[in-house]
Amino acid sequence: MRFDAPRPPSHAIDDPLQTALGRSFAAPLSASPGMSGFRLLHSGQEAFVARAALAEAAQRTLDLQYYAVAEDATSTLLLYRVLVAAQRGVRVRLLIDDLDVGDRDSHLATLAAHPNVQLRVFNPFRWRGAASLARMLDYLTDAMRLNRRMHNKLWIADNAAALIGGRNLSDAYFNADPQRNFADLDVLVAGPVVVEASRSFDEYWNSEWAVPIQAFTGPTFEPVHSERLMADLAERAAAFHETDYVRELLASGFGPLVRSGTVELTVANAIVLHDPPAKRPAASHEQEGPVVVRLRRAVEAAQSELMLISPYFVPPERGVQTLCELASRGVRVRLLTNSLASTDVAVVHAGYARYRPRLLACGVVLHELKPAAPGPVRARRSLASGVSLHAKAIVVDRTSVLIGSMNLDPRSRLTNTEVAVLIDSAPLAGELAQWFDDATSLDRSFKPELGSPGNRDAALTWISHENGEARRHVNEPGTSWWRRVSTRVLGALVPEELL
Repeated sequence: MRFDAPRPPSHAIDDPLQTALGRSFAAPLSASPGMSGFRLLHSGQEAFVARAALAEAAQRTLDLQYYAVAEDATSTLLLYRVLVAAQRGVRVRLLIDDLDVGDRDSHLATLAAHPNVQLRVFNPFRWRGAASLARMLDYLTDAMRLNRRMHNKLWIADNAAALIGGRNLSDAYFNADPQRNFADLDVLVAGPVVVEASRSFDEYWNSEWAVPIQAFTGPTFEPVHSERLMADLAERAAAFHETDYVRELLASGFGPLVRSGTVELTVANAIVLHDPPAKRPAASHEQEGPVVVRLRRAVEAAQSELMLISPYFVPPERGVQTLCELASRGVRVRLLTNSLASTDVAVVHAGYARYRPRLLACGVVLHELKPAAPGPVRARRSLASGVSLHAKAIVVDRTSVLIGSMNLDPRSRLTNTEVAVLIDSAPLAGELAQWFDDATSLDRSFKPELGSPGNRDAALTWISHENGEARRHVNEPGTSWWRRVSTRVLGALVPEELL
């Protein structure tokens, strides 16, 4: 892969304590050397406010790494905050996976025309623009490279505070989309673990896979173009500020707590896990990346209880065996994933459905999230706050949690790059377990069962509570005949390693 453009290396700042964020977040951690602070962000509103607040408080650097960045209201306002930070001298590095860039090269180059903004795209297509025949041919002739995407999500301010989790930058991830929102999860982190996250970012930023946007547009964009863009973003941000959504955010008072570093944190030991930017597609578990290896080790060590949260769940054969072995020795194994009615990727649900009878037969308990009604969603302390599940987390023995960008499916396991944080904390594990219990109640999820327990060939039914009454479904609930049939057909046609 070769794309000609200067790409001078750069790194996170060495001493975050020289910044206001670094000093304020370090204060509550001073009594616990080597430990970090954490705050789970379960509502989209809190996740949005945290990003905006860190951008507003940053004094030296903002490092943003995302799989997808949309052109909608929340993304516009966040990018405007980032540009405002650049205006006051903050160095901004923005790394975006190229899959979703489409025909936005010029727009991104305009953003990068600001002297304090650098923008790179990860693993780019040679042919630029929206979906086209040339782009499709590019994929067909270089599928092994282009199929591998950077799925990481990081937002780091002054190497002092960071957000790690499953959210991309889009209205749907911040409960701002009137039609479809995702129930997702981030964690606000401060302390030494942020330095690990920054090392991860630097490794990607300085790799050959991160290509400056100027490689595709040329050095044709001047600072004046950035000034025009900023004026446009300011106008759009001002209009967004007049919405009920923003008024609710301002009334929450969460932003000032983040900006001042006074938000309440849980102190714990933790490590950041990330795949290398040059991760190669793996043919077997012996070739899997560091995130999967450590995740599997944590799962296999469960002694009493294991909770898995993943929107897309297609386990490998070894994964099924592991979960069944845990259940056989008395570990309570439970999974929350999307139902066919709530998933946004039906073909992946087909892959999951193949393993569902075996998992149920060996004692694994499954829960499938119900789709919530479209419309405004208030901030509430629950994972089940959207139409579709998008959170990725694991709770082991209510003593440790893993939160990050990785789905429990072949694409994340074998192909895409991921990042996660593994936290040893009974309080955080207990908090997430409480959300899990809330999300898996029969009011918010369907519970598939076998007609004859232990017999994987028995008919499936789904139980739930609807309007206060128990109900049993004999087909995938909330779906049409056509959706069920088309999903099965797609599942039979698409290779499992691509799910």
